[in-house]
Amino acid sequence: MIATAPDQSLGLLTDLYQLTMAAGYWKTGIAEREVVFPLVFRENPFGGGYSVACGLETALDFLARFRFAGDDLDYLAGLTGNDGRPLFEPAFLDYLGALELTCDLDAVPEGTVVFPHEPLVRVRGPLAQCQILETSLLTIVNFQTLIATKAARVCQAAGEHGVIEFGLRRSQGVDGGMSAGRAAYVGGCVGTSNVLAGKRYGIPIMGTHAHSWVMSFPSESESFMAWARALPNNCVFLVDTYDTARGVENAIAAGRWLRGQGHEMMGVRLDSGDLGALARDARRRLDEAGFPNARIVASSDLDEHAIAALEASGAPIDLYGVGTRLATAYDQPALGGVYKLAAWREGGVWRHVIKLSEEKVKVSNPGVHQVRRFSGRDGGFLADVVYDEVSGISRPCTWFDAEDREHDAPADAESEDLLVPVLRRGRRVYDVPEISAVRRRTLAQLAGLPEGVRRLDEPDGYAVGLDRNLYGIKEELIAELADRHQASKMC
Repeated sequence: MIATAPDQSLGLLTDLYQLTMAAGYWKTGIAEREVVFPLVFRENPFGGGYSVACGLETALDFLARFRFAGDDLDYLAGLTGNDGRPLFEPAFLDYLGALELTCDLDAVPEGTVVFPHEPLVRVRGPLAQCQILETSLLTIVNFQTLIATKAARVCQAAGEHGVIEFGLRRSQGVDGGMSAGRAAYVGGCVGTSNVLAGKRYGIPIMGTHAHSWVMSFPSESESFMAWARALPNNCVFLVDTYDTARGVENAIAAGRWLRGQGHEMMGVRLDSGDLGALARDARRRLDEAGFPNARIVASSDLDEHAIAALEASGAPIDLYGVGTRLATAYDQPALGGVYKLAAWREGGVWRHVIKLSEEKVKVSNPGVHQVRRFSGRDGGFLADVVYDEVSGISRPCTWFDAEDREHDAPADAESEDLLVPVLRRGRRVYDVPEISAVRRRTLAQLAGLPEGVRRLDEPDGYAVGLDRNLYGIKEELIAELADRHQASKMC
């Protein structure tokens, strides 16, 4: 849920140029033209081989509250152009005030593994409406997909050991912290420290005490005993405030007292230093003292690479707390998703359109996109093929990759289309699953990827391409525009 008052209108959650373009469409009489915009990204983040789609539920919350209230229109009426006159005509503001969404929206279910150049969301409807929605859909889907992907990588590195999202205090504001907590759970984390995210989204919450608790008492041992008395059923002791080895011994003493009262110490947390060496020492001390089930929790600026190194070293760490580098996507702050016009219809006929660029990766794909995923009999994913619903998918399916190489889909492969109906004429037709089910989908989807694609560093590429029919349409458009440009140069 977006972190605003629940009754707040959200029509202004957009960039100004979306509204000025909408005004231009209205003025020229094409505001109601039917169009299609796919939301795609161009490159997997973090140097990885996959991404995890996330943010659809939040996007639906936004769309349910999309409207222009009276005070929104008053604000827009006060904007001026460079001549000091009103930027927007009163009749256009009346148009916005009466606007109700009539768009169709199709989307990849959250928790689905996705790849560059295939749509996560497809918006179809009146041009002005689709245009205004661009900015909000991008900010929601871009950020949550980024964080869910980071979480999936971190959890992959941790293997069978759980990961808790700890990043609220370092996140980019309240909405960033809430979105990160949600997306991290979708990506595979076992819980969050964010209590409001736990309440709002149904995510398990976890946490015990900080260094300030220890420093509030004359000694560490007194602080641990006070904590044991205060919350005997939630005792993970943070042991590195002064001296970690001594801290473990003080935790053991508190654990013995707890056991005498009929409770068990849950474990200790390490938050600084050589976590591998300290974990081995702590494990030895806990085992020798009769606490083999006490868990060791590690934190301290962790990410997937640090965790992978700890796991490879055999560090006896049971649970990882990951904050800043997860909640802020520390090493890549944005996904870079884009939202480009791909087709428009007039007189019942679809016209495919394309954006060209000097960079091949930035040349858009035309059409009303759908994604067909092919899988083997074992359920493992083989290839994704983007096709145009207007021209249909080729039969048998032949597709072209980013290097223009031709491939044939296996004749005996199972297949499914990834985009599912979410809105029809602005009304929801999709039941949002429980977030725990979305998390399970993520884990199942990751299991369906080839091992090389899941690799954290220098992963194998996954097979993605354009269906033969769509590839032909794109090549024809590129050639047509090149000829037109050449002709204009000769005039």
